Amino acid sequence: MPEQPKVRTTEGVVQGLWREGHAVFRGIPYARPPVGELRFQAPAPPRRWEGTRQATEFGPPVPLSLPIDTGPPRGTDWLTLNVGTPDPGAAGLPVLVWLPVGGYVSAASNDPMFDPAALAEAGLVVVSVNCRVGAEGFAFLDDAPPNRGFLDQIAALDWVRRNIAAFGGDPGRVTVGGTSAGAGSVAALLTMKPARGLFRRAIAHSVPGLHSTPALAREITAAFAERVGAPAPTAAALRDVEPWRLAAELTAFGAGLHAYRERWGRITESGTALCPVIDGEILQETPWSALTGARASGIELLAGHARDEFRLFSVMSGRRGTFTGQHARDALDLLAPRPHGADAYRAGFPQAGPEELVETVYADALFRMPSQGLAEANTAAGGTSYLFELCWTAPAQGGALGACHSLDIPLAFGTLDSPVGTQLLGGEPTPEAVAVSGELKGAWVRFVTTGDAGWAAYRPDLRLTRVLDVEPDTRPYPEETSRRIWAGHHPAPFDLP
Repeated sequence: MPEQPKVRTTEGVVQGLWREGHAVFRGIPYARPPVGELRFQAPAPPRRWEGTRQATEFGPPVPLSLPIDTGPPRGTDWLTLNVGTPDPGAAGLPVLVWLPVGGYVSAASNDPMFDPAALAEAGLVVVSVNCRVGAEGFAFLDDAPPNRGFLDQIAALDWVRRNIAAFGGDPGRVTVGGTSAGAGSVAALLTMKPARGLFRRAIAHSVPGLHSTPALAREITAAFAERVGAPAPTAAALRDVEPWRLAAELTAFGAGLHAYRERWGRITESGTALCPVIDGEILQETPWSALTGARASGIELLAGHARDEFRLFSVMSGRRGTFTGQHARDALDLLAPRPHGADAYRAGFPQAGPEELVETVYADALFRMPSQGLAEANTAAGGTSYLFELCWTAPAQGGALGACHSLDIPLAFGTLDSPVGTQLLGGEPTPEAVAVSGELKGAWVRFVTTGDAGWAAYRPDLRLTRVLDVEPDTRPYPEETSRRIWAGHHPAPFDLP
């Protein structure tokens, strides 16, 4: 039996394990535990250690505000990462750094959906990162730096720059990737000065347009602090609240956001109470405005979304099939771009019933148009963008989920037999599922390795898009009607009405 792999990092030696033809190293700290006086502060550099640190188990999960089963809370060394590499003794391998952030309230790098085996077999070094989310990462506190979750991600990318060569990776060929809030994180990193030079390429699936102004973020944080009994919306006051209790309280708080609709407006439809803040310092403006205004440089970007982004939420909530004309009017009035977006949707989709209108405007506002707009803005900023839309229908529940949000991730990672993959596929992967997975996974590997996804780059005149289905092809952007409605309307930060 071969000796278990060892690697010397800048902080000390780690020992991982061989697994399915590649080496894995888990739970490596890239910053100190953000507890005690470090709670709600910027990440502090990790401490060095003597001897060999065992890196065979995932680090403790960060406090989550979503019902993801991470096991019981165990320790506070949340800021860790995992490395899967084809060969620690190699040199110059392309690197994918994955940010497993969902809704800005979860970050579970131990989810089997993100297993690096298939990508490592294809020659990539894969790094997955735990970072602070929810109140720990994004509560807007006067005595703490904002957007601490982004600061964690930058610290992890800096760790990769310093250490990835020891795992066989090339620090000059780093791609940062994510889906949903992870993709929103990637979009933010494109524009943040401290992140410049830490990665070369980016993958962003289902990019959300979730940002708050300081005024709204301050009011929401104050309401949340009052809910948990803190005397003030400050780090000093919230330090007395146990982290997992704080996360659980945020779950309940988010579930009741609709009660604040008149006061807080559009953010109450997002399901995310605490999201990144356009603070003018760490995150100076939205990615779309920074790129289109030439205040950020474009890079090589692979962006995309699913056709039926909202379907997952409507089915899982039990609302699918219940939407009425009033629901459609409310959704259009709240989410369509103003002042004429609601009328434009009715004119653009004249045959659509209430359910289709609700699903279309939610999918567009939350994910599809921010993703397409990011590809377009990156191109305008001098970068090269590759755009895709996933149109293959998930087999689960008789196809009721459609081509839904998050279906693309087990396809891209090749983790079709993971719990999430099985839930979406409805059992054993079909030949169609394997084929679509091979197409998307191959695009990832090509892009991370060469910067070319394998189809024509996006151009504003042609808008060529890879449509991922049983028979994939490249054609003009399939959601042209929605694109026209949203033309000139990039996602704006949520604000007080």
